[in-house]
Amino acid sequence: MGRRVGAQRRIRPRYGGETNVLKSIWHSAAIVAAGLLLFAPSLAHARTLDQILSSKKLVVGVNPTLPPLGEFNDKNEIVGFDVELSKKLADMLGVELEIVKVGSPDRVPFVAVGKVDYVMGGMTRTPDRAKVIDFTVPVITEALSVLTTVAKPYNSWKDLDSSDITLVQVRTTTPIDFIKKNLPKAQVLLLENYPDVIRALAQGRGDAMIDVINYMGLYMRNYNVDWKVLKDPIGEVDFDCLGVAKGNESLRYWLNVALFSLEESKFIADTYKKWFGIEMVVPITASPYF
Repeated sequence: MGRRVGAQRRIRPRYGGETNVLKSIWHSAAIVAAGLLLFAPSLAHARTLDQILSSKKLVVGVNPTLPPLGEFNDKNEIVGFDVELSKKLADMLGVELEIVKVGSPDRVPFVAVGKVDYVMGGMTRTPDRAKVIDFTVPVITEALSVLTTVAKPYNSWKDLDSSDITLVQVRTTTPIDFIKKNLPKAQVLLLENYPDVIRALAQGRGDAMIDVINYMGLYMRNYNVDWKVLKDPIGEVDFDCLGVAKGNESLRYWLNVALFSLEESKFIADTYKKWFGIEMVVPITASPYF
């Protein structure tokens, strides 16, 4: 994660109905990354592609607190989009998959010192992180956008700046400041969590919401509503990649080739829709050039 809207940091909502947001993740990761720059002999610890093949095991860092990217199931196993994609990559390599639990602040250190072969969990590529680790081609995107219903006539977020429109938002989240600055005429109904916001929209108590709509899919499908997501993203688009150790070109290049194949075959798009409940708001365009 790493995109900003104006001067504000965007957030990724947690599942489970809590308004817990990950406001400090990038700050923590940046501090860790800065420390790593002092000793970053990443390639000395990282396993090359040949070493992974020889060991018959691919070790991947997944954050189980960021559903649907990763979460614990009722058997206390980590599942989710990140795990299913990694299983596919391990199968393509002909090796077993080992999942290592990571938190958002320690994702970068784990891959930088070779505790995992690559790390996932919304690993947005940024210039600062790229000083410490390398990135594959993008796997998924995240962007602020508008969720409304087919019955509403809006075609752009700019259409929402009207006193006749009520935006339903989660209290204290980043989009509220964006709305105050850019949509000052709109009315705002503040609720306590994301399930309540989606319910209010389904009940007609509001007209739209602005947030990272990718993560609303599992709530949206609980209602028999013709939803509509406006396709013009607000601000920058985040590109989430696989993070690998600095200089580990053999692994990074193989992953790029594999990810290109999985994008072209629609495996990534289909797996995304399975776990997120909706299609990617800003789709990845597969490119053969890395």
